[in-house]
Amino acid sequence: MTDAGRETGTGGGPATAPAEGRLRYRRILLKLSGEALLGERQYGVDPAFCAFVAQQVATLHAMDVQVGIVVGGGNIFRGLAASARGMDRATGDYIGMLATVMNGLALQDAIERAGIPVRVMSAIAMNEIAEPYIRRRAVRHLEKGRVTIFVAGTGNPYFTTDTAAALRAVEIDAQVLLKATKVDGVYDADPMKDPDASRYETLTYHDVLRDQLKVLDAAAVSLCMENNLPIVVFDLNEPDNITRVARGDRVGTLISAQTGGATG
Repeated sequence: MTDAGRETGTGGGPATAPAEGRLRYRRILLKLSGEALLGERQYGVDPAFCAFVAQQVATLHAMDVQVGIVVGGGNIFRGLAASARGMDRATGDYIGMLATVMNGLALQDAIERAGIPVRVMSAIAMNEIAEPYIRRRAVRHLEKGRVTIFVAGTGNPYFTTDTAAALRAVEIDAQVLLKATKVDGVYDADPMKDPDASRYETLTYHDVLRDQLKVLDAAAVSLCMENNLPIVVFDLNEPDNITRVARGDRVGTLISAQTGGATG
């Protein structure tokens, strides 16, 4: 997808939403945090929440949307937190990558149960349980209608799964990066703590970097900016939000090259 393509109705620019029944985004990269997979649990993976995600993915699949997923591992292990307690940072990050593999396998099972073909591709070789990540093979899976789950981050320590999501989105030529969160967009303050926090409807990449908004890490935002890849930050807990984003409806916060501002 060229920059020009992303700026038109076929890409992620701020063009007018498509007519009813049409899609703005036909290939998406969905970033799920490991914490999202906790559901109602304190640790590990909630099968009920995986099934909830799988049903949304099934709806997208029925709309002929090609879906890539990058999943974090914070529900099992966080390398940065372990590093703060004295563990070697690289070792902690590698353990965190393995946690993302476990989450990816859980999602694979849930999506298969929903009747959707799915593949797990790992940045770290583990041939018995996942395919090695090969860009051209990943694109072919998507073209064949297979949901493709990318695990083990970038395969390198010191990079977050947010950066992995941005990297995979650019590599597979996704039209948008969807960042699933627990709130309905990006705010100028923590809406859980500040009732007067204002939600941004749109932001520029520069806004996010300048104001150090903690929605994605700086490396991920910079990579999206360099490749003109739009980011939509939205509330995963609303069952039809992913579908609405794919249609081009205004959902959450759009981060792109367009000037943005806060809304009430």
